[in-house]
Amino acid sequence: MAFLQKLYNKLPPFARNYYFLFVLGFLLWMLFFDSNDLYSQYKLRAKLRDLENQKEYYLEKIEEVKKDRQELFSNNELLEKFAREKYLMKKPTEDIYVIVEE
Repeated sequence: MAFLQKLYNKLPPFARNYYFLFVLGFLLWMLFFDSNDLYSQYKLRAKLRDLENQKEYYLEKIEEVKKDRQELFSNNELLEKFAREKYLMKKPTEDIYVIVEE
């Protein structure tokens, strides 16, 4: 107990103040021990940046798909080619043979 008393007496007067100690303890708690500490905030910001980059990528892809869709529906020959290749559609008088490469 005497050791703590000597340590307490060596502190500057402002550090012996109850409010200073309370604020110091509160700051330490908020910076290191709370669920929203600095490390968690850093991880959340990194995740946010990553998600924003993904958002930009997907918005670009949406624009590409819209452009392709517009082009596809404006050209009947292209639409027919797409339907035949992708969905294996055919005319009633045609037969389709699917060749699977091994």
